[in-house]
Amino acid sequence: MSEMGESGEEGVTETQGLEEDGESRLRSAKERNEGVRTDGHEKEKKLGMLKSFRESFKRTPERNPLSPNFKGPKDHLNTEMGMQNIDPEITSPTQVQPPPSPSSNADSPLTSPRKTLGGFFPRKEGDNSESSSPTQKRIGHSRTRSDPSFAFTESVLKKGASIRRSLRLNKKDKTAKVEQLQPVSEAPAAEKKEVEVEKGERGIRESYTLPEIPSTPLSVMQINKLIETEKLAEAHLNLLSLRLEFQQEKEQCSAEASPLELAKKEKDLSLLYGAMLDKVKSIARNSNSLPSRYKELLVDVARIIQEEERREGDPGGLVGPGGWRGAWREAVSEGVQAKVDSVQLDGRDQNASWLAVHLGLLGEAIVVDLENVKRDLQGSYPPSFHVFSTYVSCYHATVGQHLKKLLQQVTDLKDYYALLDWIIHRYESERIMGSLSLCPEMEAEDTALCLEEDFLEQLKRKYCRRVQEDMKDSLGRILTIEDQEMWKNRKAPESDEDSFLYSHFHMDIWTKIQSNAVNTKKIDVHLEKRVLCACLEELKQFPKRFEFQFEPVFNSLRGTTLGVDYQITYINTFVALKEHMDSYKDSCPTQVDLFSREADGLVQRLVLGLENQFKNETKPFLRRMMTRKWLTADEDFQQLYSRTEKLFQQCVQMRSPHVQTLVSNLHYHLVKEYVSQLMKNNYSCKNRKHERASKKMRGQWSKIRELFQDMKTDHEWLHPIGDHLCDIIGQKNKRDIKNHVQPLVKDYPDIRRSHLAAVLYFRGVMRGREKQAILQRLTQLTTARGGTGHQNHSLFAHIEVPMNADCLADMPFSCLSFLLPDS
Repeated sequence: MSEMGESGEEGVTETQGLEEDGESRLRSAKERNEGVRTDGHEKEKKLGMLKSFRESFKRTPERNPLSPNFKGPKDHLNTEMGMQNIDPEITSPTQVQPPPSPSSNADSPLTSPRKTLGGFFPRKEGDNSESSSPTQKRIGHSRTRSDPSFAFTESVLKKGASIRRSLRLNKKDKTAKVEQLQPVSEAPAAEKKEVEVEKGERGIRESYTLPEIPSTPLSVMQINKLIETEKLAEAHLNLLSLRLEFQQEKEQCSAEASPLELAKKEKDLSLLYGAMLDKVKSIARNSNSLPSRYKELLVDVARIIQEEERREGDPGGLVGPGGWRGAWREAVSEGVQAKVDSVQLDGRDQNASWLAVHLGLLGEAIVVDLENVKRDLQGSYPPSFHVFSTYVSCYHATVGQHLKKLLQQVTDLKDYYALLDWIIHRYESERIMGSLSLCPEMEAEDTALCLEEDFLEQLKRKYCRRVQEDMKDSLGRILTIEDQEMWKNRKAPESDEDSFLYSHFHMDIWTKIQSNAVNTKKIDVHLEKRVLCACLEELKQFPKRFEFQFEPVFNSLRGTTLGVDYQITYINTFVALKEHMDSYKDSCPTQVDLFSREADGLVQRLVLGLENQFKNETKPFLRRMMTRKWLTADEDFQQLYSRTEKLFQQCVQMRSPHVQTLVSNLHYHLVKEYVSQLMKNNYSCKNRKHERASKKMRGQWSKIRELFQDMKTDHEWLHPIGDHLCDIIGQKNKRDIKNHVQPLVKDYPDIRRSHLAAVLYFRGVMRGREKQAILQRLTQLTTARGGTGHQNHSLFAHIEVPMNADCLADMPFSCLSFLLPDS
């Protein structure tokens, strides 16, 4: 077809030049030979032939749709008007210039489908008139060489060539003549100027002038073909013509128009409008993917939507929810959805950072697409379409739904974090919606995502829950590592720079919580508090979990140095962990208090374990105190002292304040048990052995006091008890004993007659007036004090005195009242 069109254009151009040159030469010959009479009959015959050929040349390309010189009705009328002013008998070429050959440039209305909007329509069958109306448009169809119009054109070209040969026209003269030709009609130039003004503005104009609607529409199949081939402007004009025809027939309700025909035409309209709407949506949907291809078509799409909105409510149109513009927005949204779905999304098994990578690519795709809209697409729409805003809002909604789907696939903490960070910070930042490349259009837009009301809150709850689960897993791994590296291998714990035993896991736990807090604070300060509470909520269970797993290890190492070292290590570790957690008390006081209680409970049980272990180890040695063997041998006391000193050396590696608690408790226990041996009435120092016993006891008490002073015991009030008892036991004269009762009662007001009687029994004072006088002195002192004294310094109240039958055997019944408990 292109070759045929080029040859046809060349032929017609040559023919026009031919007739114009021939006419000029004939006029010149007429002027030169004026007055010379020739054969008039032959002259008139030749001029008539030339005029006939010339007129046929002018009409043929104008009526042939395949010719590049084909004109619409307006140009055709202008050409005819110009030709009417040319008199073929006028011999002067300067009076009236013939019209030029139509131009085939890009601005010509003959080659621009947008400017020839619905310009051509074929005549109906049976219509013999040359034109149904002066303004009726015609449509060109593809023709082959077998087409009669093609054959006619070819024959005309041959005749023109023959005449040129007969007149022996010079090519130079023809060329010179063509260069002098000037356009007659100003319509194409005016149309070109209007288009330039329209394109020079940012986007196309809001207002427009609809081309004249054909009075007779094309057939349904032809209109559908135009829609399929994306000749939307022409198809829409014919569709409007068909719609007007339907409206007229419906209003007239003539007898000729049967209801069946009317229903059929209405159905055809519905199908064609449906096809048109589908094509409009398809173009709008795909325009953001291929902006260069659909840029020009979008102009027609916008005009069609505008025109249909103007005719909304008229019969025969396509009515739906949201109308045509709503359908356009829906198509834009579908295109945005396709763009979002096309972003690479790897599986969790393929890429551990699958979500972070996907969100990064998604942000890049959004920016690139909106740049295309800003640069290429929004200029194809009138301002009322708000194209950029529409795409931005579609992205807000589409991305919001996309994130909702992604949330269903998220399981790892890092993915929850990546999703929160992308939503709260990255989406509205300069990386995506705040990109400088989208300014200034983006400055007037809302940059926030369109999320469901509780979506972000739901995401935060899941994030906190996952933080807690991750914290639980981390604590479980810490216990596993401690078991495998320390307990199973019986590895000795390490000491820090202050020589305190410790384990690394308290730093691991604190680092984990602090990391969660710092990272979350970057997203949201309020979310940071919730994350800390979630971590501490799980951490409060850790002391019991630790104790459950450590208890078998403790039992297996009971009584060993390594077992004591482990206990001291974990006392120090949990004390340090508790100090770390106290820094979060302002953020979540309830959770910190709950954890502190659990940690303190574990530390107390560990300290108590050390106490019990010491008590069990020293019990056999203490039971043999204040006996005949004790008086003659120092082995038991040496063992007692050695165990106490060893524990003291280990306690040096324990942090405050629990080391003081342990030392003080051991000090109290040792003193109480040592004194208790005097109350058992197992041995009585006779034959002046009480002096040896007093001396021995004083030496042992001195060592015990010095040891616990070095250990910085909190129970210094226990130191004098040894001296008081040694003073009573070591008195040579029984009568002098009552003089030493007053210091004893002063320092230990909880002492009772039974306690003093047991001490006197060990001294060898079992009966007699001296004993009664001493006990009477005690009664007087305790009565005078009235029970006053330091309430926390209670020693004898925790010491039981067993009744000794041997001690009471020789005592008179009247003296038993002195041994009864005080009222």
